[in-house]
Amino acid sequence: MEQPRSNAISWDECFMRMAHVIAERSKDPSTQAGAVVVDQNNVVLGLGYNGWPRGIEADALPWNREGSVLETKYAYVCHAEENAVYNTHSKPISAKVYCTLFPCNECAKTIIQNGIQEVIYESDKYKDVDIFIVGKKLFDLSGVKYRQYICAEHGK
Repeated sequence: MEQPRSNAISWDECFMRMAHVIAERSKDPSTQAGAVVVDQNNVVLGLGYNGWPRGIEADALPWNREGSVLETKYAYVCHAEENAVYNTHSKPISAKVYCTLFPCNECAKTIIQNGIQEVIYESDKYKDVDIFIVGKKLFDLSGVKYRQYICAEHGK
């Protein structure tokens, strides 16, 4: 009897790759982030990337990183994690979210309020920025687990 192949990718690798693929939909010239919400059976519930709210054209608002609130992207953009949660069509039960970046405080609140129990993130490049410190604090206080995914194949 033939044996199953032993080199299939893990669920973590599968969903992180999906997060990177959906991130490629982002029109943001400086940051492309992606997220995937999955249930306890590893069924995808929602996908998201960073961009404007639905119906707003990519060139309708500024993509600037510096300037006043009205001149930068930050007041307008929906983050990947938010969009992945908004795009789920059912209430996540024992769900987890895979993110290319560690979630900010606003995304942390969305994750917590929607009952997602675990966050798997790849990059923590903003770990010293206050809104990301707040995100970790919110997860710690609410019992949401989080862990960094490091690709065994690439060592990243």
